[in-house]
This record gives sequence, structure tokens and C-alpha cells, in this order.
Amino acid sequence: MAERRNFNTTKAPQMSKVFPQAVLADKFIFLSGTPGLDSRSGQVVSDDFEDQTRQCFQNIKIILEEAGSDLSKVVKTTIFMVAHNDFSVINKVYTEFFPDNPPARSTPQVMPFPAGILISVECIALQ
Repeated sequence: MAERRNFNTTKAPQMSKVFPQAVLADKFIFLSGTPGLDSRSGQVVSDDFEDQTRQCFQNIKIILEEAGSDLSKVVKTTIFMVAHNDFSVINKVYTEFFPDNPPARSTPQVMPFPAGILISVECIALQ
């Protein structure tokens, strides 16, 4: 039977105590929606979309590494964004973190998040 356990690290911000930063299941890591929050303050890194996007992926990188994986093992991302005209910014930052062989991706537009959050990213990675 496959093992499943919740995973959190103090090296990256946790959006809510109601759900974990990630779930480790069998040979996969499922990351919850990860916004561009500062790991020390827990607040949005800035009101700039590019800054928040970059911080999202930095937080994801930290969570994955703490869970024993890394960005090269990401197989799928879902990027939830508030503004539909920010694709060029997302693509720019995405290629910084996934320069070669990027994972599958979906990018739906969503209603505004609380606390000035403009973007949140989920991902699935191999352990």
C-alpha cells in the first residue's frame, strides 16, 4: 500500500495551518498552492506581479528541496493568476526556474486572492 504523509518546512511560508505545504504520496510530491510570500514575515513579497511570481517559484524550490526533490523533477504546474495579461511575465520567470525541459503547465485566471496575492502555483513532482 502506498504511503501518504503531510509535509511542511519552516524554511518556506505556510499559507494556512488548515492544509500542508505538500503531501508526499508514493513516489510523488503534491505541492499546495504556493503564493509569493516572504518566508520571514509571511506577507506578500511586494505588490509587483513579477516579484510575487519569482518568490512563488523560490518557495516551491525550497519546499521541494526540503522534501528531498528539486525543480528538475517537477512534472506539472498549475499557475493561478488574477490578471490575464501577465503571461509574458510568467513565461519570463518560468524559464528562469525551468530553463530546459519544462513541466506540463496550466494557467487559469482566478478571482482575486486575499492579502494582495496576485499569483499562486501548485505543482506535482517526483520524489
